[in-house]
Amino acid sequence: MRKEIYGMLLMLFCLTIVAGGCTKKQMVKEDDTLGQNPALTSQTSPSTTSTPAPTTVDQEPIVKDESLTESTTAVTPFETIYFDLDSYVLRQDAREALENNAQWLMKKSTGTVRLEGNCDERGSDEYNLALGEKRAKAAKSYLVTLGVPADRLNTISYGKEKPVDPGHNEAAWAKNRRVDFVIVK
Repeated sequence: MRKEIYGMLLMLFCLTIVAGGCTKKQMVKEDDTLGQNPALTSQTSPSTTSTPAPTTVDQEPIVKDESLTESTTAVTPFETIYFDLDSYVLRQDAREALENNAQWLMKKSTGTVRLEGNCDERGSDEYNLALGEKRAKAAKSYLVTLGVPADRLNTISYGKEKPVDPGHNEAAWAKNRRVDFVIVK
């Protein structure tokens, strides 16, 4: 009797494992909470590879809002920030770009901005999603320390799913290790 119960429990356990393994993986992680400050620490040391200078993102706002833009056809005034290989530590050029972005956000009293963490194509999907999330949170944390209200900033990680340069070399990878800023409302 006892062996039959243990056998049924073992079978139920195996079915649970198999069924749980068949669920679809979440490819984009979203987080609106502010965790510990990842801008101050990193699990890996930053690389000394060359990366492009910050550039202004030429994207139209997702939702046009007069309180955020001077006109309805204005482009996003934010600078993209870039990261070293396998790192989410904010470099000096990223801090300067974030200070400019914070100044613009402080001038506008309303609206929400989404910080989109991205990675290059190297590494697994899971690793890149986690690294993209850490990069977005590092940028959010720094903006909050500069006085931007946390409730105006959302983070999301796209991992390696949204490259700006489809190339397979260091120059392309450097452009893809970034955080983009998108006005959502």
